[in-house]
Amino acid sequence: MYAMWRLQVALCTLSVLSLSSAGESKARSCSETRQAYNAKGFSLVNVPHQEISGEHLRVCPQGYTCCTSEMEDKLNQQSKLEFEKLVEESSHNMRTTFVSRHKKFDEFFLELLDNSEKSLNSMFTQTYGKLYMQNSEVFQDLFTELKRYYTGGNVNLEEMLNDFWSRLLERMFQLLNSQYHFTDDYLECVSKYTDLLKPFGDVPRKLKAQVTRAFIAARTFVQGLMVGREVANRVAKVNVVPACVKALTKMLYCPYCRGMPGLKPCHNYCHNVMRGCLANQADLDAEWNLYIDAMLLVAARLEGPFNIEAVIEPVDIKISEAIMTMQSNSVHVSAKVFQGCGQPTPSGIGRSARGISDVFSARFRPYTPEERPTTAAGTSLERLRVVWRTMQHSVIDIKEKLRESKKFWSNLPDDICAKGKLTESDEDQCWNSHTKGRYFPEVVKEGLTNQVNNPEVDVDITRPDTLIRQQIMALRVMTNKLKNAYNGNDIYFQDSSKFSNFLGVYKCSDKIILII
Repeated sequence: MYAMWRLQVALCTLSVLSLSSAGESKARSCSETRQAYNAKGFSLVNVPHQEISGEHLRVCPQGYTCCTSEMEDKLNQQSKLEFEKLVEESSHNMRTTFVSRHKKFDEFFLELLDNSEKSLNSMFTQTYGKLYMQNSEVFQDLFTELKRYYTGGNVNLEEMLNDFWSRLLERMFQLLNSQYHFTDDYLECVSKYTDLLKPFGDVPRKLKAQVTRAFIAARTFVQGLMVGREVANRVAKVNVVPACVKALTKMLYCPYCRGMPGLKPCHNYCHNVMRGCLANQADLDAEWNLYIDAMLLVAARLEGPFNIEAVIEPVDIKISEAIMTMQSNSVHVSAKVFQGCGQPTPSGIGRSARGISDVFSARFRPYTPEERPTTAAGTSLERLRVVWRTMQHSVIDIKEKLRESKKFWSNLPDDICAKGKLTESDEDQCWNSHTKGRYFPEVVKEGLTNQVNNPEVDVDITRPDTLIRQQIMALRVMTNKLKNAYNGNDIYFQDSSKFSNFLGVYKCSDKIILII
């Protein structure tokens, strides 16, 4: 009996010694953690030199630890900042693409318009001389309104072009019938015959079709680039909820607390954390892809038969052609107008010896492309072609960049969790949320509703992110505008209130500013 008791005592002693020895082996050095923690810019004051009991920890495993509560709180905040930076950096190239391409396309298009106006002014000054110079504001107003439309002004293209031809008819009608005096009321009556008599032939109809399609496509395309830029910038400023911060801290910095600061997270573990934290961003993807497809359609329209070059480059020839047609039909047109508007009052001045018609015959002869002047007008035209060629390359470049940005938001976790960058490529030598070893849970699918079974992030699938939903709606409205633009329809007037509600469109110095 005594022998048995001595044996039990001996066994208990060995057990106590064994536990004491194990406790001492667990209290490892925290030197690596201290070094890594200090490298992050944190003070080493009150940072343990050896592991301490971890029952105070709220995020990391509560075994022996190198972290105090204060350290865990600081690493918590550091996780949030680093995640925001990761999303910013991962989306940087895509976001800067929209910024730079929008700026470049906008500059090219406005320069194209400027050069086209200079080309017309130079050619018409040389071709029509004083007659043009005395009526140049009609043409200047045309380009002013085209620019105003493109930069977001409330301009109805069809009405504006109809007004241009009506004004041109009034001016030419007076020149061709200078022996009469015309009141404003009479000239208003004259303008009503623009559609009925077609004094300029088929040029107004053709030019209207080309200009409206080309300018609707160009304006909507540049608006689309702007909306893409704004949406990307806003979505990249991710809203990090507490549950996400907790998961990020556990993934990125709990290895510090376990004395293994150099240990990277397992690849699939990172995926689950990122898909939970970026669940709302992934839901943007479907509408983003539809928006990109619509942008590509309009980009193709800019390269097609109604492209800007096909409209802007020969606009001076087309207008000159219309003037010649009017001059040829002047007798018939005047007779019909006199019949409909009444016989005008003679001015008492009479025609000059040569007559206005002779002046038109001698001077109002349009150049063919081969005959265009090679002086100032020719130089301006060549500059126009150079700008257009550069713009064409710009459109091709934009199309390529747009294609690359498809599925960007759903692929964002993949980009962030790239092996070797943030995660460990060896699946057996990585942080699995509590120790070094393989990560066994399956990777959940992307999107908010799929996070109900996320093992790493506690996501409330009943509360979608309001900002993301606003961006989804903004993209939906823009996609609708782009599809209409592709078909040659401008919904600026029919649907401007709906567009403004979601995008908060304000004009400043003829530029659109979005407040999404």
